[in-house]
Amino acid sequence: MMEVIRNSVRLTGVAGIDPVIVSFPTNKRIARVSLAVNEFYKSTSGEPINQTQWFNLVFWNKKVELVENIVKKGCLITIEGKLNTQSYTDKKGEQRFNTEIVVNNLELVVN
Repeated sequence: MMEVIRNSVRLTGVAGIDPVIVSFPTNKRIARVSLAVNEFYKSTSGEPINQTQWFNLVFWNKKVELVENIVKKGCLITIEGKLNTQSYTDKKGEQRFNTEIVVNNLELVVN
């Protein structure tokens, strides 16, 4: 029997911007938020290092209302979702890739 492989991401970080919300004529809505996730570790010489990774989050339809009401720049949130990568050709004819996390679940982390 083969194991089921899932495209699943879970991150906790700080919202880098207030949500950017777009409404479409079809009554669909999308919200975009950048998420900063800090990783702390020590270098081989023992020096502490703080590295920040940035992730692009996408929320669709009913989740947009939740994002509008609770997510603001600086909020600590936990998300669960899946990676979605799209490719396109830029004006110079070069192939580019854009990776986003389509969020299924959002939790506000209270300190």
